[in-house]
Amino acid sequence: MSGLDQLYQQIILDHSKRPHGVGLVDGEETSHQLNTTCGDEVTLALRRDGDGRVVAVGWEGQGCSISQASASMLSALLEEEQEGMTDAELTAFIEEFRTVLRSRGTLELDEERFGDAAALGGASRYVARVKCAMLPWVAAEDLVQRHAARG
Repeated sequence: MSGLDQLYQQIILDHSKRPHGVGLVDGEETSHQLNTTCGDEVTLALRRDGDGRVVAVGWEGQGCSISQASASMLSALLEEEQEGMTDAELTAFIEEFRTVLRSRGTLELDEERFGDAAALGGASRYVARVKCAMLPWVAAEDLVQRHAARG
């Protein structure tokens, strides 16, 4: 295992042991996602500001280190966005993440854009782990789509 792979593995373990953004706020719409392959679960809520921009993620879940770290990383990324993200920006962000994870290791996540979540790019080499890493991102995407449908 290369030094970078070891570092990424440590980042994933750190996020799974000390997760960011755990907890749901009453009254927020949630999306519950289940990975039927391995049993990972995540329930996620998007917090919005007065302009409808996504400013934070709250979540609860159980499962492997990758799924839990991924939820933590998504939460940390959105809270670092000082002005939040519009639905279109978040959708593009999720799609970029998905594209890399489906690349089977041929693409990498930009560390400046994705922060610690870049460590999840290595999961793309293991098809069974892609669903684990994508689970909270799919929940966020579901909430964005429902928000857009309501207009």
